Amino acid sequence: MIKADCRKYILEFKQASGTSRGILKTKETWFILLEKEGKKGIGECGLFRGLSIDDRLDYQTKIKWVCEHINLGIEKLLEATIEFPSIQFGLEQAFLSLNSKNPYLLFPSKFTESKKNIAINGLIWMGDKAFMQKQIKNKLKEGFTTIKMKIGAIDFDTEISLLKSIRSEFSKEEIELRVDANGAFSSQNALEKLKKLSDLELHSIEQPIKQGQWQEMAVLCSKTPLPIALDEELIGIFSLEEKRKCIETIKPQFIILKPSLIGGIKGSNEWIKVASNYKIGNWVTSALESNVGLNAIAQWTHSMGNPLPQGLGTGGLFTNNFDSPLEVIQGGLHYNKDKKWSFNF
Repeated sequence: MIKADCRKYILEFKQASGTSRGILKTKETWFILLEKEGKKGIGECGLFRGLSIDDRLDYQTKIKWVCEHINLGIEKLLEATIEFPSIQFGLEQAFLSLNSKNPYLLFPSKFTESKKNIAINGLIWMGDKAFMQKQIKNKLKEGFTTIKMKIGAIDFDTEISLLKSIRSEFSKEEIELRVDANGAFSSQNALEKLKKLSDLELHSIEQPIKQGQWQEMAVLCSKTPLPIALDEELIGIFSLEEKRKCIETIKPQFIILKPSLIGGIKGSNEWIKVASNYKIGNWVTSALESNVGLNAIAQWTHSMGNPLPQGLGTGGLFTNNFDSPLEVIQGGLHYNKDKKWSFNF
């Protein structure tokens, strides 16, 4: 018999982080803790208030129900939590962890042996021009060759000038630039803005207009001079049939996989399979999980062998994260197997 418990934890940002949805100071997350015959397992349910489809009043009730019915087994529990993608991912992690020799070693590989790093992008948070410039300089000093800038919260012309200043110093061969609009553009002006952005030889733009406007997004993807990656668009789509319908309708150039928001490993793998039928690329991004969830995402990501830079550089954002083997070195995520975890079961 498996014993299960859940625990809420509030992550605190080192500095308030700006997105198009406002300023983030704290981030709620939950852990599922399993025990069986002296072995332990852990999984993080990375609830993202204001963004997760499972940001619901009955979230705590559901996670407690899961712990009370843990012996139903992973398949039945995943079915029962279809509308709670972060709980699904927490469950997948917890069972993988319980069944592993080391509760933090979910996908053993050259990454977990400290022999290979994962290429990642450096993330630039929204703020005033000086704050964003300072972040850009720091990321370049830290050895990043791919930079992702969140746009849509300050004046568009200011954002363009920031991107121009990077491009004036670094060619697209030297620095790959990605932007994330978080749905900030209107469908009326999006194409015009994409044209201005494409002059700066960007790699891609994430979610230019708000999710749910499939026809408008389909038109944008067919006319865009700049590759479009769907992000929030994937949230809240549960069935394989709906996933097919979404991809067939919009036909984006890329999709972005955030396991905590789209049904964990199983949900992400479904999206990958559907998108690959249309030769649509993908990369993985964490969604402000603690190092526990980030560790699981990173190990799974490495197992897929995707060479594109991934969005996994969020481990250093919090004052009260858990010590772990994850380190960012020269624009890559490194697993230092000699470093210990500080999480207390």
